[in-house]
Amino acid sequence: MNDMSNLKNLEVGFDVPALPGMDEADIQTPCLVLDLDALERNIKKMGDFAKAHGMRHRVHGKMHKSVDVALLQEKLGGSCGVCCQKVSEAEVFARGGIKDVLVSNQVRDLQKIDRLARLPKLGARTICCVDDIDNVADLSAAAMKHGTTIECLVEIDVGAGRCGVQFGQPVVDLALAIDAADGLKFAGIQAYQGAMQHLDSYDDRQAKTAIAVDQVRTSVDLLKAAGLECDIVGGGGTGSYYFESNSGVFNELQCGSYAFMDADYGRILDKDGNRIDENEWENALFILTSVMSHAKADKAIVDAGLKAQSVDSGLPTIYGRKDVQYVKCSDEHGVVADPDGVLKVNDKLKLVPGHCDPTCNVHDWYVGVRDGKVETLWPVSARGKAY
Repeated sequence: MNDMSNLKNLEVGFDVPALPGMDEADIQTPCLVLDLDALERNIKKMGDFAKAHGMRHRVHGKMHKSVDVALLQEKLGGSCGVCCQKVSEAEVFARGGIKDVLVSNQVRDLQKIDRLARLPKLGARTICCVDDIDNVADLSAAAMKHGTTIECLVEIDVGAGRCGVQFGQPVVDLALAIDAADGLKFAGIQAYQGAMQHLDSYDDRQAKTAIAVDQVRTSVDLLKAAGLECDIVGGGGTGSYYFESNSGVFNELQCGSYAFMDADYGRILDKDGNRIDENEWENALFILTSVMSHAKADKAIVDAGLKAQSVDSGLPTIYGRKDVQYVKCSDEHGVVADPDGVLKVNDKLKLVPGHCDPTCNVHDWYVGVRDGKVETLWPVSARGKAY
């Protein structure tokens, strides 16, 4: 967790975009800003939902890559731990004090497996996903070498079309191999349906999740018949968590984007046809940007371009404004349509990124703001940890 005393020797505008105590108006741009009140409300809301539905919530650390945010989710939302996608990412969270870490991905490279097997020595329950029986021997050998235990989830392909075995007997066969391997422990099932999280239609998302639930239920029943119980039946994201929570078979959620939100997730609709960024979750993450040129009467040029964000899921939206629109970007410039000429040089705008995860990964710091003041500065702890 970030020690605020370590910030005193850092220079604003070179080392960091701001320091605690500064006015929000003086933050250097472009940078990531967190509305701390909105963030805390989001975290508490999801935590309350999970608790009310008898679910554990393993927050997705790949979204924010921040030990500080993960610890806040544990404190305010009662999260049971984190999931992430890479071993190096997992190690950052384990070193930062998170005691239950899932690499919700396959780990195949022998050096990566060796690092994974050392994570329990940091005091963290260590879990990974498996979808190939050939992986079991390598994981077992590394765990035995280091005298540790690696817990394993059998990943089922429930519709994403990426990793994972087919549901049913292939799940049982792989689980039995894990259960029989020294140094490994069969911990359950990973069944995340990533392909449907961003479908606009609530009914479409529900239909896709229903297929996944049926496949998971079949697999769990077969595992029980083979004498294997699932401690974890995990999945669920910001676009589907309510379906998994009411399934009667999932027991662990893996939501990530709900805490920050982004423009792409914001567009999806709830059961009443409302955008979820208007009725369900608040925008807490923004790219703060400044107008650097207004040489053209009908457009303003801002300092947040491609190097400040990811646009794989679309361009950012401008928070709280209908009179101007972010329409184009290049490496260091963003073009904002300003037909009425309402903006002027050095005006600041808050952008809601199209996709929060890869946007966070290109920044070093989060600037936490409350009541117009910078309250805290958090490093993007696992930035660049892609191994």
